Amino acid sequence: MLGEDWLRPEWPAPKQVKALFTSRHEGASAPPFDSLNLAEHVGDDPHSVAINRNRLAQVVGAKPVFLHQVHGITALALNQHTPHGQHADACFTAERQLACTIMVADCLPVLLCRMDGSLVAAAHAGWRGLANGVLTAAVECFNAKPYALKARENNLLSVPSSERIIAWLGPCIGPAEFEVGPEVKAAFAAMTFLGSQTASCFKAGVSGKYLADLQSLARLQLAALGVEQVYGNDGSDSWCTVKQASRYFSHRRDTGVKKLASTGRMAACIWID
Repeated sequence: MLGEDWLRPEWPAPKQVKALFTSRHEGASAPPFDSLNLAEHVGDDPHSVAINRNRLAQVVGAKPVFLHQVHGITALALNQHTPHGQHADACFTAERQLACTIMVADCLPVLLCRMDGSLVAAAHAGWRGLANGVLTAAVECFNAKPYALKARENNLLSVPSSERIIAWLGPCIGPAEFEVGPEVKAAFAAMTFLGSQTASCFKAGVSGKYLADLQSLARLQLAALGVEQVYGNDGSDSWCTVKQASRYFSHRRDTGVKKLASTGRMAACIWID
């Protein structure tokens, strides 16, 4: 069955909220994009990408909207008329049958939903996005008008807004594989609202470098934003895009080590059914 190998989040989302994370399987792309590459910008055959995107839409049963991700913090409100390719690294919607979609190949995908199922969001959280505040932008979407009005209709305003949100972290480059320079560690140390907690997310490596734990950095930020129900990626090897070569694409592994022209992209999707 198409999509059988893809991840479905195990989290207490309301029944009308659906989500998934694709693998690299069941697509039409030739190597090195074999086989379910969903990105148009990596050098893959456009016809193959179109087939792959159609297969994703078939499984989702809703319209995926693909962004042009730039490691920024822009959060885009989606509607049925939103075209593909808008510059943003987070998106959100209250409309049904419209999938917030984030593409990754080492960066961390973060899916969020309101506990009443009235709003969903997705964020592209590489280290630059995390350091610049993409998760803050994503969480703030839930308080924007007219979405706060929906919360009032559902009698949720007595609960702090962030506590009405749950999050799921998808696969990303793992903490044993993500070597970074001291400037990355310094960028997170400069996030004063996190205090000194970010230091625990970096382990000393070789030649003055560090091993960074993206999912732990995301969990720290979400907790600081009041989102304490966080599920999914726990930093173990089964969630690591680099280590799981047969299942996931990895930009660091495939372009950094094997020196291939490029690699494919998976997608994390969340939508209201």
